[in-house]
Amino acid sequence: MISLVVRDYDEAIEFYTKKLGFELVEDTSLTDTKRWVRVSPPHGNGTCLLLAKAVDDEQTQHIGNQTGGRVFLFLQTNNFWQDYNSMTEAGVTFLEKPREENYGTVVVFQDLYGNKWDLLELKNS
Repeated sequence: MISLVVRDYDEAIEFYTKKLGFELVEDTSLTDTKRWVRVSPPHGNGTCLLLAKAVDDEQTQHIGNQTGGRVFLFLQTNNFWQDYNSMTEAGVTFLEKPREENYGTVVVFQDLYGNKWDLLELKNS
């Protein structure tokens, strides 16, 4: 699992499941304000995002900038153009045009908070 600091559980679930097509793996209430929420790419290899709601000012400051502006996560696909077109239609914000690199096809996009991701199809996948 990879912990991702979010502002709100429900808006994060909405983004990851509706715009990126992730599956909601678990949503368990722990207290009145804390939940255990996991989402995963479809047909994933077991890797999940743990959506962790910020609980104080320090955590809130890092929402959308967990890596100081660098690409944070890599979403690997076996069908780049299908996923890119689906994400475009869903309103995902892309920061560049798709490009071909030595290793494959890639494009940078932002999640709902501004974290940068690579959508990536490796040449040998």
